[in-house]
Amino acid sequence: MFKSALGIVISLFVLGMAAPAAHAQGSTGAKSAKKQSVKKAAVAKSQNRKTNVRRAARPVAVKASLRQAGARSSTENQRKSGFQRVAFTTPTPVAPPVMTAGDIAGLHMTRDAVGLASNAALVVDQTTSQILFEKNATVALPIASLTKLMTALVVVEARQNMDEVLEVTSDDVDREKNSTSRLRVGAHMTRGDMLHIALMSSENRAASALGRNYPGGLAAFVAAMNAKAKALGMTNTHYADPTGLSSQNIASARDLAKLAIAAHHYPVIREYSTDPRYAVDTGAGRQLNYMNSNRLVMNPDWEIGLQKTGYISEAGRCLVMQTRIDGRPVVMVFLDSKGKDSRLADAGRIRKWLGHARPQTVAQTAANQS
Repeated sequence: MFKSALGIVISLFVLGMAAPAAHAQGSTGAKSAKKQSVKKAAVAKSQNRKTNVRRAARPVAVKASLRQAGARSSTENQRKSGFQRVAFTTPTPVAPPVMTAGDIAGLHMTRDAVGLASNAALVVDQTTSQILFEKNATVALPIASLTKLMTALVVVEARQNMDEVLEVTSDDVDREKNSTSRLRVGAHMTRGDMLHIALMSSENRAASALGRNYPGGLAAFVAAMNAKAKALGMTNTHYADPTGLSSQNIASARDLAKLAIAAHHYPVIREYSTDPRYAVDTGAGRQLNYMNSNRLVMNPDWEIGLQKTGYISEAGRCLVMQTRIDGRPVVMVFLDSKGKDSRLADAGRIRKWLGHARPQTVAQTAANQS
């Protein structure tokens, strides 16, 4: 019995000792768990702080890279789809081309057998006055510097002193087209030199000075030009100045052929208009070198006895020329040609056409060619 009681006492003692230990162990575990939880929270907070820092830096360091990647992706998509982004700009306004009087009249619609670039043309046998080719030849059009052929004819027939020294003044400055001139105001030269460069190189101030120094002045000179045109039977012709800068200077191709034939009678007009180059003394030791405005006069394949070129925007490119084709003297007139060299090319086309056709009686009119 004593042993039994002793075993009970020992069991109770063991149980009493185990309870505090268990309690202590439980308390220690709770503290450890709490410590781990706090540590984890601190780590998480630190990681969140680092993440926030990286996110804050992302717009600076990453967004540019993302934009580049997006641009590459967009370009790749454009290549695949066949479309490409285009930057649109405001177009620069382009001035419409200036229409010539011939274009306004509808002459550019006329077709001819030779394929000329000129809106009007005439080729006539100088000896027989036989018309070999014509296109809109009776239509009066602006003639630009072809005017200077009549200027020369009036000066020569007036028998003015070719050695008289004339002066270029402000009255000779172009206020019609504001064109430039190599002749300065105050330049001095003989009437003969002024006529020379007016015919050969189409010098406008020289032509103006010739008109001003006519008996009675410029008005009387223009009146003499129109009187001579009437005397030659140039019924579709009118002159307003001696230079041709005015678009009111008009004539038909037929009228200009009559003028060329009349002017060809004077050796001085033939010589001055076909001289390839010429130097003039303008006073005070100043010398100017001029070239012919028609390069065909320097071409050995052409035998040119008289010529004059002309251009203003209303007239287009113009040419009057006396030449020989297969020994036959002919006068060619080309009005309102398009392109700087087209009038010269038209002369070549006519020469080739005449050489192949060898016409005895040929008249290409607007009526039967349109």
